[in-house]
Amino acid sequence: MPLDNKAFDAIRIFFTGVGGQGTLLATRLVGEAALQQGIPVCLSEIHGMAQRGGVVESSVVVGNRASPTIADGEADILMAFEPLEAARALPKCRKETVLITSTVPIVPFTVAVGQSTYPDLAQLYALLEGSVARLIKVEAAVLASRAGSEKAANIVMTGVLAALNQLPISRQNWQEALRRTIPERFLALNKKAFELGWQFGLQV
Repeated sequence: MPLDNKAFDAIRIFFTGVGGQGTLLATRLVGEAALQQGIPVCLSEIHGMAQRGGVVESSVVVGNRASPTIADGEADILMAFEPLEAARALPKCRKETVLITSTVPIVPFTVAVGQSTYPDLAQLYALLEGSVARLIKVEAAVLASRAGSEKAANIVMTGVLAALNQLPISRQNWQEALRRTIPERFLALNKKAFELGWQFGLQV
């Protein structure tokens, strides 16, 4: 069941991914949904090389907190748009954290040029699973393709988050946040991506 607004204190969500994956948009969408619900929210600035394929990090603190800063061990939810970045962000987590990660690796430049190797995914997932309360692996690119574009994987992931009921935000207010955040010409596609993520989230 959704959390009761009156009993709700705060949820800290840490986002991590690679430039070009839509981390900023997902962050804004969660923030807008909270505002539509009438819940206080603080958003951090984006950190990293968003336009260069580098690591991008941001955070959203929903509830009665005055700062968007998430220190090590404070994240209630980790939203990772890339598996290796999920592992790199583990210091933000604790044993009670829920970790939602895309399953699609994005090969770093150092791996592409042969200077390093990408970790074995099975070992990577074992590390993640052993570090948090719950690991949710999402084939976000596959679901986004069904919606019409792999670029909507970030919205799929946000739909998964919404369906988990970790945030006391109604489905109606999520939909309103999509309308306010997504340009009209892309709205139908992203609504479908969000719905596919939502349905996946209900089943995990």
